[in-house]
Amino acid sequence: MMPPMTTPAAVIVDAAAYAQAVEDAARAAAAYYAGGSSPLDDDTYDRLARGIAAWEAEHPDEVLPDSPTGKVAGGAAEGDVPHMVPMLSLDNVFSPEEFTAWTASLARRLDREVTRFSVGPKLDGLAVAARYSGGRLTRLITRGDGTAGEDVSHAIGTVEGLPETLAEPVTVEVRGEILMTTAQFEHANEVRTGHGGQPFANPRNAAAGTLRAKERAYTVPMTFFGYGMLPLPETEATLAGRLEELAHSDLMATAAGLGVHTSAGTAVPDVVVQTPEQVVARVREIAALRAQLPFGIDGIVVKADLAADRRAAGSGSRAPRWAIAYKLPAVEKITRLLEVEWNVGRTGIIAPRGVLEPVVIDGSTITYATLHNPADITRRGLRLGDHVMVHRAGDVIPRVEAPVAHLRTGEERPITFPELCPRCGSDIDTSEERWRCAQGRNCHLVASLAYAAGRDQLDIEGLGTTRVVQLVEAGLTADLADLFTLRREELLGLERMGETSTDNLLDAIAKAKEQPLSRVLCALGVRGTGRSMSRRIARYFATMDHIRAADADAMRQVDGIGSEKAPSIVAEIAELAPLIDKLAAAGVNMTEPGATAPPAAGADGEGEGEGEASGEGEGAAAAPAQGGPLAGMRVVVTGAMTGSLEKLSRNEMNELIERAGGRSSSSVSKKTTLVVAGEGAGSKRAKAEELGIRLATPDEFAILVAGLLD
Repeated sequence: MMPPMTTPAAVIVDAAAYAQAVEDAARAAAAYYAGGSSPLDDDTYDRLARGIAAWEAEHPDEVLPDSPTGKVAGGAAEGDVPHMVPMLSLDNVFSPEEFTAWTASLARRLDREVTRFSVGPKLDGLAVAARYSGGRLTRLITRGDGTAGEDVSHAIGTVEGLPETLAEPVTVEVRGEILMTTAQFEHANEVRTGHGGQPFANPRNAAAGTLRAKERAYTVPMTFFGYGMLPLPETEATLAGRLEELAHSDLMATAAGLGVHTSAGTAVPDVVVQTPEQVVARVREIAALRAQLPFGIDGIVVKADLAADRRAAGSGSRAPRWAIAYKLPAVEKITRLLEVEWNVGRTGIIAPRGVLEPVVIDGSTITYATLHNPADITRRGLRLGDHVMVHRAGDVIPRVEAPVAHLRTGEERPITFPELCPRCGSDIDTSEERWRCAQGRNCHLVASLAYAAGRDQLDIEGLGTTRVVQLVEAGLTADLADLFTLRREELLGLERMGETSTDNLLDAIAKAKEQPLSRVLCALGVRGTGRSMSRRIARYFATMDHIRAADADAMRQVDGIGSEKAPSIVAEIAELAPLIDKLAAAGVNMTEPGATAPPAAGADGEGEGEGEASGEGEGAAAAPAQGGPLAGMRVVVTGAMTGSLEKLSRNEMNELIERAGGRSSSSVSKKTTLVVAGEGAGSKRAKAEELGIRLATPDEFAILVAGLLD
């Protein structure tokens, strides 16, 4: 849900505070646009700029020449290549109310309502102009101060999505944003720190610094997204006239046809809507997808789509009047790293957690953030007392990105890594990037058992954390298998365990023995797997014996398991062998109902070649339910379920789909066959409608799979 509140302005009380604010803003802009670093995060800069604008509105005769309010973003950077048409930035709004006021102002200016808006993501990178002559990319220029920018043509050939040759030999200028995707940013920091440099604070800074670098000993990839196209003086007259008359949406379709990378192929493509209400709805949809995107956005760009509306609205010295940036709450802030805590997870993984000076990000006060692992701390060069960039988006756990190295004072201290397990004092296995207690799951047995008993694993009702603690402290359970050998008299001896609660727990444990292999596998907590992956493994191999016999090549045949993950899963299964033997001896089910093992999958591990030929390992997984009502279908579930499906968790819905012969998926694409849209279904339903994918209500879906519902 998008917070409705407006980003508050910094309070400026007098002329001295105003002068200091202008100086701070100018320094931050100069640092970012010149070298890709800044002492202020986006939210702090926005608050400062709004405070400056508010003060200037009350004191119009005292506006300082360095004020950011009259400048194009990027104006601090000098450039010597003139722009044929000014390369302006955008004004901002921060709430539905502010956006509605902007549309009303635009309507007054045009003396008519705007009936077509183009709405798309505001990409968080560096604006550039790419000039093509006869279809060949000849020059690349930054925005600079809007009238002239830097020549960064040395970067031609290093930016993905920016073709060196267009599909047609036209002379045009393509404008867009150069950024780093999340994957490119992680790679850039690995390369940069490998060459002895400090890690970049965030992807935007990384792209800005990389684009300008001319003599680095290494190169890292970046990505281009086009957002505009215009003729140059040398452009053929007929083409120039056509480009100037095209709606913005048609202009971007033309650019894409020439081979220019745009948002069209992403989860948040530009769309055309007719009303301000539809704009706000699309803003909410994009905001909801923000955390899942492989690149950063800091808002949504709204433009009058028709050329006539854009001409009539015109532009100011800083920004066009026909476009606005609807800014989203900041997902990154700068704060200080105070301490590092070392916590042990249910599988024995020792995870560092940063203790932060409290900071508000996207409406939540953040005091802790993940630090990934010791190797990552070393790579990023983090120190206690560092100013660090903290990232949080949606429900994603906040993470520390990197130190803001230029804010160091010299008082920062090294982070001390533990020599023994901080929970039990055992040795630490440091052979992999993620350190692990030598005791493995037994180090944090309570967490491991409580997880295994959960609803989406063995679903043992009455076995919550408190009861697990009792069992462990009484010495009745040393591992998962011990749950299945508990005796009635042992449980009756525990505090608050009467005859009824004891019998109910034993009944629940007995039922857990009959759970399918996929849930048993999930309960084991194999590193690198979860609920979905456990189901895929179980349906592919059909029995635990086949899983245990599989080598890395065989494991790779399971959809979603790559060459890196397969060996670790195989090793983990081998490590769990004694526990699996105990579970089998206790009578726990080790087969997946309805599944058939891949051809020749036996103890000798042969026959995996045939599984691979079946297409991503899905042939064997889907074969058992070829006659099922969803056979061969890829199904997405979204929104709240009702009726007979209301009590099913999302995991149980996915299991139901797979029992019916289908494949569950979390995202809608051209490969999706059916979308089950419950109450509150939003962007996934909209995308299904856009792609012409079949939709079903929960009641309609229940009829489809009626024979499989209890």
